[in-house]
Amino acid sequence: MPIEIDARGLSCPLPVMKAKEAIEKGTDDEIIVLVNSPTAKENVTRFAEWSGRLVESSAEGVNFRLNLKKGDTK
Repeated sequence: MPIEIDARGLSCPLPVMKAKEAIEKGTDDEIIVLVNSPTAKENVTRFAEWSGRLVESSAEGVNFRLNLKKGDTK
């Protein structure tokens, strides 16, 4: 079951810190991060990719939905 983080309305670096916390738990589950700022979208995406996650993003009105999936780190 995916983990969902609602970081809408939070200023950076809080969305990144919440995503980092979920990634560091070592879960293989998909992590969904909701943000409403292009800056937060870019920062979460950059951190997730650096952490070995594959990121799929979509816009939902003024919000962004980021799906962080466990990537092949080999």
